[in-house]
Amino acid sequence: MKTLILVRHAKSSWAQPALADRDRPLNARGRAAAAAMGGWLAQQGYQPDEVILSPARRCRETWDGFEPSLAPVARLRIEDDLYLAPDDQMLSVLRTALGRNVMMIAHMPGIGEFARLMRRDPPPLDDRFRKYPTCATLVMNFEIDDWADLQTGTGVVQASMVPRMLEPLP
Repeated sequence: MKTLILVRHAKSSWAQPALADRDRPLNARGRAAAAAMGGWLAQQGYQPDEVILSPARRCRETWDGFEPSLAPVARLRIEDDLYLAPDDQMLSVLRTALGRNVMMIAHMPGIGEFARLMRRDPPPLDDRFRKYPTCATLVMNFEIDDWADLQTGTGVVQASMVPRMLEPLP
């Protein structure tokens, strides 16, 4: 069995409009949300052993917010192919994963489409999650031994969370 922890990056800052898209940092709310979601994952017992993320600064900083709540990961991979990736490209990247419990941090709209593409049955999620808001996290299990064998429509949703469902954030 394999587990995917699928995360949209936390809320980024638009305070510097001239900054390149890849270089946008998280804003204060995004940093708080990432820390809260990392704590939620730890409380639920979801621990990645591999993290694959987009090279965008907001994705790296999202992982930085999650990391203090979780045990060290065996493998951290910054993957250029995840930057604003469509769902099929995300699937290709995930098929190269080596860990048992893999966290993938990426962007909309690809990540929302990828979540829908991978699940077996639509989960009973509220409207806030259906839009895959910033820092939304979805946990799915797959009955496979190797990520290379991953097929669409086979994920069983274990949990989902959005920051606004946790303690109030700034």
